[in-house]
Amino acid sequence: RCQRWVENCRRADLEDKTPDQLNKHYRLCAKHFETSMICRSSPYRTVLRDNAVPTIFDLTSHLNNPHSRHRKRIKELSEDEIRTLKQQKIDEAFEREQATQESNENNEQNTVVEEGGEEQEEEPVPLTLEERENKDYLKSLFEILILMGKQNIPLDGHNVNELPEGIFTSDNFQALLEYRINGGDEVLRKRFEMTAVNLEYCSKTQQKQMLEICENCVREETLREVRDSHLFSIVTDEVVDIAGEEHLPVLVRFVDDSHNLREEFIGFLPYEADPEILAVKFHTTITEKWGLNMEYCRGQAYIVSSGFASKMKVVATRLLEKYPQAVYTLCSSCALNVWLAKSVPVVGVSIALGTIEDVCCLFNQSPQLLVELDNTISALFQDNEEKGNELKKICRSQWTGRHDTFEVLVDLLQALVLCLDAVSSDSSVRWNSFIVGRAFVLSSALTDFDFIVTVVIMKNVLSFTRAFGKNLQGQTSDVFFAAGSLTAVLHSLNEVMENIEVYHEFWFEEATNLATKLHVQIKLPGKFRRAQQGNFDPDTTSENYYKEILSIPTVEHIIQELKDIFSEQHLKALKCLSLVPSVMGQLKFNTSEEHHADMFRNDLPNPDTLSAELHCWRIKWKHRGKDIELPATIYEALHLPDIKFFPNVHALLKVLCLLPVMKVENEKYGIGRKRLKAYLKNTLTEQRSSNLALLNINFDIKHDLDLMVDTYIKLYP
Repeated sequence: RCQRWVENCRRADLEDKTPDQLNKHYRLCAKHFETSMICRSSPYRTVLRDNAVPTIFDLTSHLNNPHSRHRKRIKELSEDEIRTLKQQKIDEAFEREQATQESNENNEQNTVVEEGGEEQEEEPVPLTLEERENKDYLKSLFEILILMGKQNIPLDGHNVNELPEGIFTSDNFQALLEYRINGGDEVLRKRFEMTAVNLEYCSKTQQKQMLEICENCVREETLREVRDSHLFSIVTDEVVDIAGEEHLPVLVRFVDDSHNLREEFIGFLPYEADPEILAVKFHTTITEKWGLNMEYCRGQAYIVSSGFASKMKVVATRLLEKYPQAVYTLCSSCALNVWLAKSVPVVGVSIALGTIEDVCCLFNQSPQLLVELDNTISALFQDNEEKGNELKKICRSQWTGRHDTFEVLVDLLQALVLCLDAVSSDSSVRWNSFIVGRAFVLSSALTDFDFIVTVVIMKNVLSFTRAFGKNLQGQTSDVFFAAGSLTAVLHSLNEVMENIEVYHEFWFEEATNLATKLHVQIKLPGKFRRAQQGNFDPDTTSENYYKEILSIPTVEHIIQELKDIFSEQHLKALKCLSLVPSVMGQLKFNTSEEHHADMFRNDLPNPDTLSAELHCWRIKWKHRGKDIELPATIYEALHLPDIKFFPNVHALLKVLCLLPVMKVENEKYGIGRKRLKAYLKNTLTEQRSSNLALLNINFDIKHDLDLMVDTYIKLYP
């Protein structure tokens, strides 16, 4: 249809454009269509019928009517001026590309507006035959790379060590290239028909350059939407290994044109051991390389692996110093208790968490092993079948991410140990050597007294935050009321800290009882005894040791973390959730959001009318019809037909849902994280590529091959 329109417009200069380019970069004025071709479904929306074709053209009227209304809003440019403007824009774009190696699309650098609403492009310089063939050749290469990214095909094929000496085999890229030549790609055939079969058609360096351009172009599609929405939040996931190097996955949250909250993956950031260097590089990448303005950032959250929490906290602190409105929050996809446990700066807790993950991973790998565990649970819980069935169900889920992970583990510990012991001592050929070996190692880890004490103490300390954390991942009303209960949670933890001697005595007694049940010797850790050597104090008891090394630091840390993550600014923002009509209803419409909305004043279109608008918003829902239900989420409120009549409320709701602590209500808009997890799960560490990963995770994003080719030619002439 686009090409038919070009013919009717008599635009020879656009005939070589692809339909995708025409659709994306060019617009035609509505006055060129017959009235019958236009469907006006409402006064605000004009839609063309599917078979609409432009037929009305008067290509000479502007010559006789110099005062037409269209001529008032444009300036006639001479050919020299057009050429100068075009060259200036090309030079600016080229400088930006060289500085950041980015492929920022500059869709309008070659266009000026012509009367009649059409866009007019300067006559392009005709390509030589050699230039055209080169562009077609590069386009074929980019198509292969994009296919490999989307289908998660690694670049390398066979490992060199796998092949006999002197044998050449193509890598995956070259194999696909050869397959395409054999399939009839004349451009590639002409290019390589005289090349030796044992030579690389495309060097690793060129592949890397092209992959970077593919990655940048695909990322830019998402970043353009983020910039259009202005406000956004930044979220990072756990550090991952990409081909032997540690990287931080970075996701961005924003509300799109359709008022949907989205969380999209935008790339990996190389991890730095020094937190200060990491903070600088993190900021530089987001602002300079990816072109996001952090002044518009309204939230930041970091899901961390054990041992990385303190470093990411430095990053959060540095960003808050520069951008106070980038509120530091918890991430909705991570349970509060799991996040707190991973942030505890005690080595024993990190080791325990790693052991728990290993146990869960082993059982999930083998359905046969899960059946064995079921049988063990049934034998142990004969007197309480309901509890046993509940534990069996939990074992088949990702229970390491639950709010009550440590409680579940304490309940399961005896069953896990008995099951692993049975597997590791089984002399039949029922289990393979890997499972037997892992079962022996993990059984030894679970029956270490240090592990048992750590798990029991973490269970008891985190019991004070369990209900609070669960509410944070609940409905909007749960989050609102959870914010008000933080004071009570902190009060309880402070009371524990003041009476830590008494509390620790109870916790240690529970740990010793569990150890006795598992026939584990109660003793000080061997590493502690070895470290003391001749200076060992015989009065040092296990109970005192674990109080000083574990209980006190853990309680102190959790109190401080809760204060940091739920800052005054964060709590103010959460109290604005009373804007959601269902929360408003539970408060009997007696709310005062304007007192908490000051922090978002600069984000409001009409801040001076906020108080009056909020009053109208309350009245609207207080006196609604009996058959009208109150919207229960921000998502529902944003999609109300009349939300446009409340511009300040609309703006506030958009900012609130950007806070990483708020969950993405519509799951189809939060698939970036799920696809990231799937990519990491399905791809061997040594075959992972940060470039291909972005193409794979964002496989449904549109891409412009012509732009990629043009960018490549300009960057690598």
